[in-house]
Amino acid sequence: MTNSPRGSGTLGVEIAALFQRLGSTLKASLAGSVLVANVLAIFSSMIPVALLKLAIPRGAVRRGTDRVLNALAEAWIAVNGWWMALVQRTRWDVRGVEGLRRRGWYLVNANHQSWVDILVLQKVFHRRVPFLKFFLKRELAYVPVMGLAWWALDFPFVRRKGGGKGRGLDLATTRKACERFKQIPTSVINFLEGTRFTRAKQAAQGSPYCHLLKPRIGGLATALGAMGERFDAMLDVTIHYPQGVPTFWDLLSGKVREVVVRVRELEIPKDLLGGDYEGDPAFRARVQAWVQELWAEKDRCLDDLTRQFAPATEPTP
Repeated sequence: MTNSPRGSGTLGVEIAALFQRLGSTLKASLAGSVLVANVLAIFSSMIPVALLKLAIPRGAVRRGTDRVLNALAEAWIAVNGWWMALVQRTRWDVRGVEGLRRRGWYLVNANHQSWVDILVLQKVFHRRVPFLKFFLKRELAYVPVMGLAWWALDFPFVRRKGGGKGRGLDLATTRKACERFKQIPTSVINFLEGTRFTRAKQAAQGSPYCHLLKPRIGGLATALGAMGERFDAMLDVTIHYPQGVPTFWDLLSGKVREVVVRVRELEIPKDLLGGDYEGDPAFRARVQAWVQELWAEKDRCLDDLTRQFAPATEPTP
């Protein structure tokens, strides 16, 4: 008895799918190995420099260690970009990064859908703006190895006030954490949504936006209050994945086919610089109105990108 043509075709499809899965696994293993090796190599190189900075935190030694540490961080990003290009031929459609300055001061805001967003932002802004830094909880400074690296790279550590009405970031300690940025060109990134977007979270929130969660304004307001006068501009970033939001495994295994990024360089209104978001109701209202307008525009942008980059559908037979 011979196999029917239909059966042979099904077997062929199954074999092709098996080889595709095997290829994806091999790619992910390679990319994951390079990623781990990159982390170990860069962060182990940072430790002696960070300890020197800790021991002599001022003067020429401080300036020299800062240059070395930032060079190592940029090398880490460059290697990540290399393995991302190695495992996949991603089409990058990026607009709005022309004219950015490596020695500028930027407040970066982006929508947040996946852990992949962070590597996308690092790749898009690599050597275009200063190394991206996040506000971190003060407790993270005590994480072994990583805490020392974050401190050495001048990530701002902040702490929260007590509960009740006083709950929130301690603006005084945040300003102190950002004091060094007044002399060092810096990019501080903030995800206004505070968490990754999902349809379930959107429904639970009752978000009025089609593609976004409600913005959590406290973190951005803290950045404006702590060092608003120093920022040259806000970089408002919109990230769209036409084939669907990828997981980190998708990135490792070469399944991210296309990434669309739109960047707007916006002037920060003067009346939003240096205010007290928690203690000044008028300042709080101004920040909220500005963010709501910003968020409505970002939602419209994502709507346009969704239509513009809609995957082609196969014609029905």
